[in-house]
Amino acid sequence: MKAYLAELMNLHKGEQEKSKTLEEVKKNISFRGTNLWALVGAIIIASVGLNTNSTAVIIGAMLISPLMGPIIGTGFALAIFDFGLLKRSLKNLLIATIVSLVASSVYFFISPFKEAQSELLARTSPNIYDVLIAFFGGLVGVVAITRVEKGNPIPGGSIATALMPPLCTAGFGIATANWNYFLGAMYLYFINCVFICIATLLIVKYLKYPIKKDIDVKHQQQVKYGISFIIVVMLLPSMYFAYRLFDKQQFDQRIDSFIENEFTRKGHTVIYKKSDYGESPRLLELAFLIDNFSEKDIRKMNRQLAQYRLHNTRLVIKQNTSLKNLKSDINNEISKNQTLLIAKQDRISKLESELKTKNLDSKGIYNEANALFPAIRSLVFTTQRFYGQTDTTTLMPLIIYQANRPLSNRELSRFSDWIKQRNNLTNLKVVYTK
Repeated sequence: MKAYLAELMNLHKGEQEKSKTLEEVKKNISFRGTNLWALVGAIIIASVGLNTNSTAVIIGAMLISPLMGPIIGTGFALAIFDFGLLKRSLKNLLIATIVSLVASSVYFFISPFKEAQSELLARTSPNIYDVLIAFFGGLVGVVAITRVEKGNPIPGGSIATALMPPLCTAGFGIATANWNYFLGAMYLYFINCVFICIATLLIVKYLKYPIKKDIDVKHQQQVKYGISFIIVVMLLPSMYFAYRLFDKQQFDQRIDSFIENEFTRKGHTVIYKKSDYGESPRLLELAFLIDNFSEKDIRKMNRQLAQYRLHNTRLVIKQNTSLKNLKSDINNEISKNQTLLIAKQDRISKLESELKTKNLDSKGIYNEANALFPAIRSLVFTTQRFYGQTDTTTLMPLIIYQANRPLSNRELSRFSDWIKQRNNLTNLKVVYTK
């Protein structure tokens, strides 16, 4: 069984020649020419993805990002105590970081969309889970690099470790002068860098890559102490953030349970809820559809919070003044709309009255029209309501005439213009009937 497990977990099987792997690692460290252009392109793509909240675009940027190169180079250098390689790796990582920050800052400064989307906000508060993702993502990535057949783990590791989005978020923080975003994103970026590097170091040590011959024991100890210090520095804040995240989730669940048991099940309809986890004491604000509570009731509810382990939390119920103001605003809006409706109805009535008055002159219009257009034998002048598809109606003056023959287009135009001018009309419909 032991032999089977050893064979199952054997990383030496399918391993590429160590010198060739090390040569590839050194080749991918540099940021010049193609690598630099690929980096800038990936940063802009990731920035667009964060700006538009598109996960697919962000993943695409991670796939083409060359940022893993100098980080893995740093891990190799620390594992084999190659301080020349370490210096080159850190130098190129610094160049890549600065170029990425400049490119993303310029993009977000130019972009008209300055609202922080959920994909961006997710990169501002790192925690212990990000440490685990960085470590195991880096582990998979470096194992794939040491294989003869690289396979899918390399792009998968690039996506999991997510180096691009934190740098873009930091650029957003610079462009908008939001330094909390900048610091949170840079902390996440450094977490990813450090733990990818540590994962690389462990795999290189496990595969027994030969160390530099000219390194003494004292320098080896210094490197080990330095790595241990960096791990502690990165772990402690991330563990604190992870605890805060867990505690906030528990806080939200207890609030939902409190509202469900004490209000919803008792027939009280909650129309507004706001909780503030960051304040001290923590705050829970509620408002209800029609219910009002006395001060005694509210004090009792505040005491009940302890039963749900909502310690250091204060309940505030919005009622009376706030709801009255809301009701007043609604009534004012209804009153305003009613006033406009009455004014429109008065205008329609006035127009109808004017048109009905004009209808009484049909005989006079006929006498004049017969003199001007002898073919006309009779006519009626009236107003009709025309209905449309949009449930609207239009009042239109209408003349229906009988004649020995239909008026020609020219006569009809003259006739229509004459009626409009005589009766001060803006529109008119003329219909011929036998």
